[in-house]
Amino acid sequence: MAIHIAHADDGLAETHEINVTPFIDVMLVLLVIFMVTVPLSTVDVPVNLPVSNAQQKQPESKPVYVTLQSDFAVSIGDRKVDRQKIGDALLAETKGNRETQIFLRADKAVDYEHLMGLLNALRDTGYYKVSLVAVSSGAD
Repeated sequence: MAIHIAHADDGLAETHEINVTPFIDVMLVLLVIFMVTVPLSTVDVPVNLPVSNAQQKQPESKPVYVTLQSDFAVSIGDRKVDRQKIGDALLAETKGNRETQIFLRADKAVDYEHLMGLLNALRDTGYYKVSLVAVSSGAD
């Protein structure tokens, strides 16, 4: 008859790995909590702004439109203008006021080089307030 005596080496093998699943779960819960509470914790600073008595600026009675057509012809308003004389024509149209807002329209067939050439001509004349005009639509 044989008797088996248990030794310390006969136990279950110990694993030296950390189970990270609970750690990840806790981190995800904390992430959600912070994502929800951070926008709520921002403080709105109450400011009592003073009232302005300045008159509202009236828009120009007639905006200045510069149009670059698909054949590279330039127009100011409804008038065709020679591209080399665009500066003189704009000065006459705006009565010498270089602070006038210019609205630039270009045909979509016009390439970028010609559009930039016209923008450079406007800048060389001293008109820096130039807005590009586009048509807003849902589909082309």
